[in-house]
Amino acid sequence: MNIAELIKKAQQGHSKAQQGLFNLYADKMMLVCRRYVKNSEDAEEILLDGFTKFFNSLPSFTYQSEAALYMWLKKIMINECLMLLRKNNVFLTVAESAAEDFLLEEEALNNLSAKEIFDLIIQLPVGYRTVFNLYEIEGIEHKEIASLLGIAEGTSKSQLSKAKSLLQKNLLQKGVVYGKRKSQ
Repeated sequence: MNIAELIKKAQQGHSKAQQGLFNLYADKMMLVCRRYVKNSEDAEEILLDGFTKFFNSLPSFTYQSEAALYMWLKKIMINECLMLLRKNNVFLTVAESAAEDFLLEEEALNNLSAKEIFDLIIQLPVGYRTVFNLYEIEGIEHKEIASLLGIAEGTSKSQLSKAKSLLQKNLLQKGVVYGKRKSQ
């Protein structure tokens, strides 16, 4: 059964079609949730809540393409992550000294695996990680990030800058030679 047929059957409430959609997208959506939420149990809960919202709103969805479906489901998951983070009031700023400025060479991350990069991102403080994911990975502008998170646009920009600096600092601590301090 193709995606369009799965959607049609799932919209009619067929549990096998819903299970098929879940099986098709659960792993990808779990990766999205894990980028925002450090705790795997919270990520699993968000995943299930997100799929519940997805299936509840599916009857009003008009299937256009697999890419559109993926983006809609991904947006649901990201919004669920942000709701949990806002609920837990975790958007605290980190001291300036935690994120010193470094220069990044363009080839810095080419020798790292996706898992190594993920592990570095997940170690960022929640606010930094969230803004980094929304801006650098999802391509959302600072104005919209500020609205989504209930912060000032300048705070979003600052959090992104600090996230990048802290990632660079963590790379240096891991022994990845890729750049130098701005003061040098």
